[in-house]
Amino acid sequence: MKIKYIVFILLGFLMVSCQQKNLKDYQKMIDHGQFSKAEKEIKERLKDDRSLSSALKRELMFELERMRRIRLDFSKTPQEVLQFIRQYVPDATLDDLHRWEKEKKLEYMLIDGKKWYFNQAARNLFRLDEGLKKIWQKAHPDENKDKFDLDAHIRQVMDDCLRSGLPYADPVRLRIRYTIGVHPGQVPKGDTIRCWIPFPREIPHRQLNIKILRTDPEKYILAPNSYLQRTIYFEKPSAGNDTTKFSVEYEYTSQGVFVDIDPEKVRPVDANGPLKEYLQERPPHIVFWDTLKTLSKKIVGNETNPYRIAQKIFAWIDSNITWASAREYSTIRHIGLYPVLTRHGDCGIQTLLFITLLRMNGIPARWESGWEFQPPHDSMHDWSMVYFEPYGWVPADVTYGLRKSDDPKLKFFYLNGMDSYRLIFNDDFSQKLYPPKKFFRSETVDSQRGEVEWKGGNLYFDQWDWDMKWKIISR
Repeated sequence: MKIKYIVFILLGFLMVSCQQKNLKDYQKMIDHGQFSKAEKEIKERLKDDRSLSSALKRELMFELERMRRIRLDFSKTPQEVLQFIRQYVPDATLDDLHRWEKEKKLEYMLIDGKKWYFNQAARNLFRLDEGLKKIWQKAHPDENKDKFDLDAHIRQVMDDCLRSGLPYADPVRLRIRYTIGVHPGQVPKGDTIRCWIPFPREIPHRQLNIKILRTDPEKYILAPNSYLQRTIYFEKPSAGNDTTKFSVEYEYTSQGVFVDIDPEKVRPVDANGPLKEYLQERPPHIVFWDTLKTLSKKIVGNETNPYRIAQKIFAWIDSNITWASAREYSTIRHIGLYPVLTRHGDCGIQTLLFITLLRMNGIPARWESGWEFQPPHDSMHDWSMVYFEPYGWVPADVTYGLRKSDDPKLKFFYLNGMDSYRLIFNDDFSQKLYPPKKFFRSETVDSQRGEVEWKGGNLYFDQWDWDMKWKIISR
């Protein structure tokens, strides 16, 4: 009887202590790898619906989902990582793993006291370590075979724009076929699946003449062009134990951009003027952390000219934040800070740091993303738009970085120019979709792969596949 009483008291104490915790307490637990404890306490907290606002309930539920997604991203054991590395470095040891971890070249997490490596950590090591990078290149000599001559193309864009005096040149027309296939057995047969496929925005001069050729199913809802993360929406009954497919095929024209900026003509913008929105913090991913303020002072020094400040920030990221495959954005709490702590990141991570540092220095900046094409290759990609007075908004791609050229215009082409081979879906991040989703998004920041759900909840990326097929029609 006494034991039952003690257990009852302990359970009651646990419930009270859980209810006293706020969202940040649970987040700290998760960030410190105490997944089992956090999961237990959050589930206990969720049982008492009456004490929770709908907003807090949703946030707590997403913390449970975040942990599930992190486990999917961090699933490699030390032995599995070492096995991969030993294909190229046969004498690598666990001591080497520890050294690379300290050098921030191997990404891992301690979850409930056990070390788990990011799925792409081993491959990223051969991007982040200069010596190992050479070993990889020697082992894969054909990796850059048939490489697109990007510098020749952007030189053409730049020369044509300078010749015409216009900021747009070298149009390319492309045909896109995008397919999403929901895996067999994910949704009961006959139940409705809702699917959002990213769709290009009409952008004057840059992206135009969009024409839908065919869709499956035939009925769809196209989001208005005003939606900054534009999609085409479908519904279809689940095929049960067969793959349920959705697809859209369309054509569009993309133009290259080059704005010939004279730094001496660039002026600061009014901090309280119409561009104020693009100078502000936007938590959780654009925050003026003290760490970033210190870094900004180091990079910028005494420079006051907005364009030259942007050049310094652009060059610093190009030299100091190495591109590497990234975990899902929904698992990273503060993307703009993340690459400064890790010294690496993919295009979106680099871009959010770039945007944050620009805004901190009074330079308006915003997000843009979609896909990039370097025939015959393609990839999802993120970049930015930057405002320089009196030139206006110009595209900038810090991931493409400084070009190897003695011509300063070509060297900094991607600070105020863009190649012709882009597909733009998004002019902002973390925007509402149309029609709205009922459940959590798989991608909470970007929109390049799509979103899928049914009445039972969101379908995450491990429950469906996407396929992008493209063809150049004319150039």
